[in-house]
Amino acid sequence: MTDSEPGLLFIGGGGKPAYLTLRLANRHGLIAGATGTGKTVTLQILAEGFSAAGVPVFLADVKGDLSGLCLDGAPNPKLTERATEIGLADYKPRRAPVVFWDLFGEKGHPIRTTVSEMGPLLLSRLLDLSDAQEGTLSIVFQVADDEGLLLLDLKDLRALLQYIGEQKGKLSTRYGNVNAASVGAIQRRLLTLEQQGGDHFFGEPALDLRDLMRTDFDGRGFVNILAADKLMMSPRLYATFLLWLLSELFEEMPEVGDPEKPRLVFFFDEAHLLFDDAPKALVDKVEQVVRLIRSKGVGVYFVSQSPMDIPDDVLGQLGNRVQHALRAFTPRDQKTVRATAETFRRNPALDAETALTELGVGEALVSMLEGKGAPSVVERVLIRPPCSRLGPASDGERRAALEASPVRGRYDTPLDRVSAYEMLAERAEQMPQQAPRETTRAEAPPRRPSNRLTTTEVVMREVGRTLGREIIRGILGSIFKGRR
Repeated sequence: MTDSEPGLLFIGGGGKPAYLTLRLANRHGLIAGATGTGKTVTLQILAEGFSAAGVPVFLADVKGDLSGLCLDGAPNPKLTERATEIGLADYKPRRAPVVFWDLFGEKGHPIRTTVSEMGPLLLSRLLDLSDAQEGTLSIVFQVADDEGLLLLDLKDLRALLQYIGEQKGKLSTRYGNVNAASVGAIQRRLLTLEQQGGDHFFGEPALDLRDLMRTDFDGRGFVNILAADKLMMSPRLYATFLLWLLSELFEEMPEVGDPEKPRLVFFFDEAHLLFDDAPKALVDKVEQVVRLIRSKGVGVYFVSQSPMDIPDDVLGQLGNRVQHALRAFTPRDQKTVRATAETFRRNPALDAETALTELGVGEALVSMLEGKGAPSVVERVLIRPPCSRLGPASDGERRAALEASPVRGRYDTPLDRVSAYEMLAERAEQMPQQAPRETTRAEAPPRRPSNRLTTTEVVMREVGRTLGREIIRGILGSIFKGRR
């Protein structure tokens, strides 16, 4: 067998060869297993395989190990022996085309979005707001729309919160009660977010999703690697960012049905962070989007230590599964092993429950969708060795990849255009001047009244209003617009 068959992605062998069918790869998947059992290498070989098939990939590099995808693998007798053992005939070192990204702009191109694009519901999740505080934040966004105030970065949001706090009496009659305590609480949460580095995420130029879906000159899909080692220090920001990205993909990509191969594959590492302490309404919407985004040609693969980290309604959507070893040290662990074994299509020749506790590093139980979408019987598989480097790239090697990046220079310099902060500051400057102008009107030459806008200001205001109305803010796409 070869590393890639038409329409198939080779996973491993040792017994019966295991393949992922590309036309079923948008039915989503799960990579699970205890720490140190080989999940990262499985993620690496899947990313390589998708890339070789012309499918762009987005993944988070939690430990830094996946940065080695941008380099040829070094000769390794153990890997060569593994390739021979599973019958991989054309195994050879080969790098994947890689673009590095980093929310903090330190180890890759910055990724930004605007506050408006994030929207009040997802931002409330990021800030861990109460229902009352979330209601106040929704009022903030509505005022921004009605008054043509662009919310691009956190200083815009802070300025508008201050404005609403000062004008709460007048605004409450139109929008409902504006609670000063809630305004203060949101400001404090924003300060905490800034201290964690979250302000780097908001601003312009905002990410163009098309830059995640590139192929190189020979047709291989780019592997977009998000540096997440520092980001994991702020787990709520990590989960919210990936959830936002998933929602943007759902909202912006057109329906394509079931293509011959995915248009993009999205790996969500440390997936339990998405669901920890999440309200049921949010989990329900994640399940709905995981189900619906398939028709956009996007495959979503969750990576976690245990399948039990994933809610049942979401887990039921993950048809392609690679399960590494699980520990059975406690009664709870033993229950997880039994429940996991029961989720596979039974193989009479394999005791899945026993195998789950005996798998070695680099071994896994594999069940992939086949035929008309039914799961294959579970097989015990030796995972194929990666062609790219096992382990991280050095700082110099990462810089070289950034220099050769197809988006070099597009996002590296921040843009700070006129938005809510500047517009509200201009209002504050104009207000004290209105009264003196009225008292000296007879003595002074005719002047433009202070409450009349210049042509430029009128145009800017109308543009702002139009943009405000058209901003897509619903978490996980338009299906969220009906909430409350």
